Amino acid sequence: MESTRTFKDKIFLVLKGLGMGAANKVPGVSGGVVAFVAGFYEEFIYSLKKVNGKAFKLLINGRYKSFFNYINGRFLGLLFLGMVVSYFSVSKILDYLILHYELYVWSVFFGMIIGSIYYINKDFEDWNNKTYISLTLGIILGLSISFLNPAKENDNLFFVFFCGIISVSGMTLPGFSGSFILIILGNYVLLLVDSVNALFDTFSEIIRGDFSFIENQARIRMLKVLSVFTLGSVTGLVTFSHVLSYILKHYKSITTAAIIGFIVGSLGVVWPWKETIYKLMENGDFLLDSRGEKIIENYHRFIPKLHSETYYAIGFIILGFAIVVGLEIYGNKQRKHV
Repeated sequence: MESTRTFKDKIFLVLKGLGMGAANKVPGVSGGVVAFVAGFYEEFIYSLKKVNGKAFKLLINGRYKSFFNYINGRFLGLLFLGMVVSYFSVSKILDYLILHYELYVWSVFFGMIIGSIYYINKDFEDWNNKTYISLTLGIILGLSISFLNPAKENDNLFFVFFCGIISVSGMTLPGFSGSFILIILGNYVLLLVDSVNALFDTFSEIIRGDFSFIENQARIRMLKVLSVFTLGSVTGLVTFSHVLSYILKHYKSITTAAIIGFIVGSLGVVWPWKETIYKLMENGDFLLDSRGEKIIENYHRFIPKLHSETYYAIGFIILGFAIVVGLEIYGNKQRKHV
């Protein structure tokens, strides 16, 4: 029975990784929220904190088992496995759904964000002047980011490394969407769509025994971009985890209030009823990027009129809220078994 339960726990951990990976891919949604709501946020942060000098000494000295145990390798490995699988599966499904059912997808996410606010806030009782100030600053920062105009795409490798560091903020800081930050920096399509597709195509060709991509300079450049972005992401994960571990240990109430504020502020990003505003040239034509796609300038948000589509969207908001509540119920049951 114990071995079966352990196996089930592993499966659920991979599924949580899938959820985090999918959330990180969607602008306005934070993978950290998934970790927070599913009840493994602090373990995630403290496990990442273990990737330090001592861990590298164990690795260099060939003490692989000690290294694996020291960094909580089973937990991180299964979680990251789910994230990687998500980038090549769940995230592609999300891309399709956002393209064809944009309103309903954003509605589900909006409901999930509301559910996350409810979940984090319901057991938080340490409200005082400091935590109210922290909450307010979190809301202001979240809203400010929501209404910034995106920059132009930039594939300079130093900038790509910086984007990698920033992009993982959504994994370590609930409510702070790394993918939306990439939109603001102008590199969302380059780093989370084009480069990932280039890697997927490369793997597919290698499996078929086709190595012609070696002569494809554009493909090689894209793989370099993805490699540097990944290196930046790993650097950001380790760095953020050390900082957040310290903050959570010494300023947990203030940090929790700020997280609630970030998540409230992110509601502006995932508001379902919005129209995309594209950049225009002086002659009125759409400004296109290197792939011939229209460049997003910002979003026009509006209050919807009541009709069948709006009612369906409200239903999906309720569904999103219910998903978070369901995760909470599952998490409580798991904690009772421990």
